[in-house]
Amino acid sequence: MIHEVLVVGPLQCNCSILGDETSREAIVVDPGTNIDRIVATLAKHQLILKQIVVTHAHIDHIAGAQQLKRLTGAPIFYNQLDLPLVKMMDVQAGWLGIPTPEVAPPDADLADNQTISIAGLSATVLHTPGHTQGSSCLYLPEQSLLIAGDTLFAGSVGRTDLPGGDSKQLIQSIHDRLLVLPEDVKVLPGHGSTTTIGEERESNPFLQHY
Repeated sequence: MIHEVLVVGPLQCNCSILGDETSREAIVVDPGTNIDRIVATLAKHQLILKQIVVTHAHIDHIAGAQQLKRLTGAPIFYNQLDLPLVKMMDVQAGWLGIPTPEVAPPDADLADNQTISIAGLSATVLHTPGHTQGSSCLYLPEQSLLIAGDTLFAGSVGRTDLPGGDSKQLIQSIHDRLLVLPEDVKVLPGHGSTTTIGEERESNPFLQHY
């Protein structure tokens, strides 16, 4: 598997480019901005983008999705429970003092336990509400990889003080859906450095007294 992580936008969102070396098909996860860099990276690996996946509809993760769709024709997937956040994209832009990006409803819903796949690569959607109501993670068991969005971080968890956030629900999601994964699964959060399920199960201070 080809996996490149590009740190994009003012909030330094981790955007993943997942590609299969044989089919040359690709998935892009969380194209927040810097679409030129994303397209250049796809071209570098001679990849054809088939799907755009957004883990949740905060501006730093979704802002470039429509632009990337226009350039590639790839459909956009995100959980429809985050549509209220999409409808307030102008408010989100105001938080950061940036122009409001073009956004739209998803081309397809990102439902719990759904399989997202391209030729040679597949991932399972884990719906993990709490950071937002539609927050979802992608689990690639064959690669022992979890793309966690803003649900779980190295030594931390997603914030819950924004619209749609629920702290009790977030911790429940992490315990029920993520900490049950094998301990050697690598976790790529939406921001910051990677970790593993085992490390977070053992030492994440937000998860110790549940």
